[in-house]
Order: sequence, then C-alpha cells, then structure tokens
Amino acid sequence: QVQLVESGGGLVQAGGSLRLSCAASGRTFSTYAMGWFRQAPGKEREFVAAISRSGGRTSYADSVKGRVTISRDNAKNTVYLQMNSLKPEDTAVYYCAAVDAYYRETYYYATGAHQYDYWGQGTQVTVSS
Repeated sequence: QVQLVESGGGLVQAGGSLRLSCAASGRTFSTYAMGWFRQAPGKEREFVAAISRSGGRTSYADSVKGRVTISRDNAKNTVYLQMNSLKPEDTAVYYCAAVDAYYRETYYYATGAHQYDYWGQGTQVTVSS
C-alpha cells in the first residue's frame, strides 16, 4: 500500500545536527501514523519518535527527548526527523515506519515496532566523538 524511502543519514560530529527524511509513495499517506526507529549493531530495534496521521500528536523516547523533533508534511508525503545535539550513542541505522490508522482516532500513534505495517530500508547515522 505504501513504500518508504529514508534519506539524510551520514557522518556527523558529536554535538552536530542531521535531518532525516522519509518519502512515501502512494495515495493515502495522510491515513498512516508514522514512526522512527533505530537499530545499532548487536542491539534490538528501539523506538525513537512517532507522529499521528494529522501531525497533531507526537511521542518521543526518553533517550532523545529534547534533542529530536518529528514532523510531517502530508502535502509532500514526507515525514522528518530533526536531530540536534547528537551523541555517539545515537549511532544506528534509522528506519521510518507506517501503521494503518484510517480506522483509528485522529491522534493515534504507536510506539512498538510490532504495531507497524510498513518499513523503509533504513539510513545510517554515525556520530563521531
């Protein structure tokens, strides 16, 4: 139903910033709640941020709260993850994900990886110290 392509990853010095983008194809982007997850080598995939299909509600992991902002532009079929004050422990492959929310309330979002229906290919973020 939807295909997701992340971009914007790369190598950045500790304390720096990156903005990740996730472009979605399809006719129904505004019906999906979206999320960002990350996975470091040897670790399980962990929740980073989520946003409702309207953009009216957001949620963040404690580890990134205050440093990360998730947003979406439904007119452009794109969700963003602005990351500031990056730390070496932020190094991971970052994935965007979509969950069908057409039959859910407007402010629905999900924080568990198992709740999501579609995933992008991931983009590498490396933070050097």
